Amino acid sequence: MTKKSPHAIDIHVGNRLRLRRAMLGMSQEKLGDHLGITFQQVQKYEKGTNRISASKLQMASEVLGVPVAYFFEGTSQPQVQEVNSGFYAGDDVLEFIATREGLAINRAILGIHDQRVRTKLLGLLKSLSGMADDVAPSADARHEEAPRLS
Repeated sequence: MTKKSPHAIDIHVGNRLRLRRAMLGMSQEKLGDHLGITFQQVQKYEKGTNRISASKLQMASEVLGVPVAYFFEGTSQPQVQEVNSGFYAGDDVLEFIATREGLAINRAILGIHDQRVRTKLLGLLKSLSGMADDVAPSADARHEEAPRLS
């Protein structure tokens, strides 16, 4: 790592800051106003180019409604991929969730309260993405009748 390269933890904290801000639909400018900084500085924090101070991180946690520990979640676990489970804990997942499309998809899914429908939707998504055989359905899902659509 060179002196000018951002540290992996700074990048991770910045990604978590961006993810939470995007989840709330808050602009970089609005977050900057709350923190007393410019939106450009928020961009630098989110990219990990500039380190966020402890006091700014505390302020950000209050503004974004999360504990300070939220920004560090996932830093102690290795980025792993379990081949047969379809699970991947990596930056690509966080980056997608923070996009407009990722947020819209997640909000729409959260609006589905019927667990059977969510299970069927998951099956459809896996089928469309080629992951259908990667994760076996739960015992409950195997015995449930498909919801009827009128």
